[in-house]
Amino acid sequence: MARRQLPEINAGSMADIAFLLLIFFLVTTTMDVDSGLQRMLPPLPEDAPEIVDFNKRNVFVVLVNANNQLFVKGEPGDIKSLRREAKEFIANPGRKENLPEKEEKEVPFFGNYAVSKQVISLQNDRGTSYETYIMVQNELAAAYNELRNEIAMSQFGKSYDDLVLLKDEERVAAVRMIYPQRISEAEPKNIGGK
Repeated sequence: MARRQLPEINAGSMADIAFLLLIFFLVTTTMDVDSGLQRMLPPLPEDAPEIVDFNKRNVFVVLVNANNQLFVKGEPGDIKSLRREAKEFIANPGRKENLPEKEEKEVPFFGNYAVSKQVISLQNDRGTSYETYIMVQNELAAAYNELRNEIAMSQFGKSYDDLVLLKDEERVAAVRMIYPQRISEAEPKNIGGK
């Protein structure tokens, strides 16, 4: 009995089609690159924003010029001490006259609590390096995180980060009421005149 030959499939054109599909995929695909800050912007207000008049003592002004030099409250500053200075300003533990005012608020789990009216105002120069910008942002955010962790540990025996991981929304909201993160970032300017 003779073996029957299987018919051959011409695969030459299949290779061309696969090659064209590969080129099409490479040309049209974009790669996601994780960069930038992970900040959730507030929703766009429906009405015109209310202009709030702040007392100057409640505003912690941080300026960064084109030479990546810091000016904290009008004085030359250092990135190494920025977190400590921001923490002292935000908390104002001694109710000093040159630090932000406090107002009594009813905070769940804490009762009546003196909450600071602080705002951190950050202004960068257009020539500020990206590294300096990120370092300043990190130090300011770390100041809030450390204060939140400290008060959560003292009240609940867990850090604020643990409460967030455990999704304990009521306790997280209470801690945020005491230390609301208020970082106002203005549009970059030419601070140094360059």
